[in-house]
Amino acid sequence: MNSCVLMGKIVRSPQLRYTQDNQLAIAEMMVEFENISPNSPPNTLKVVAWGNLALDVEKNYIEGNEVVVTGRLKMDLVERQNYKEKVAELTLSHIYPLSGSNPPHNPDNVVSLNSYQSNEDADDYSFDEGEIDGKNLDNIPF
Repeated sequence: MNSCVLMGKIVRSPQLRYTQDNQLAIAEMMVEFENISPNSPPNTLKVVAWGNLALDVEKNYIEGNEVVVTGRLKMDLVERQNYKEKVAELTLSHIYPLSGSNPPHNPDNVVSLNSYQSNEDADDYSFDEGEIDGKNLDNIPF
């Protein structure tokens, strides 16, 4: 199964267009990912969304947003100036905004864990190993 999950930053806002035959919406954007090597420049990947997802992407995401994208990765062979070059493209199935990138809303009711704040101290949860509420859990009969 071809499935890929990547985290990156949108470096070119989604461009919406339609197919000629059945007027299906297509949104294309460029997403930048950090390179594994610290001295190398970041990698960019073309991300394509179709149909209603394309409309949502174009409406809700802009350049600079940090996102997690999932979808199918494919390689295309493109001819440029008399030589062939392999170009990667991700066909989008889901997109999730990351906290701090000012997403206009949370699609699919995604909740950011970064915005969660506990009202209780972590020390309130300390207990002796094997004991909860004074009961010894080592003598459980089963």
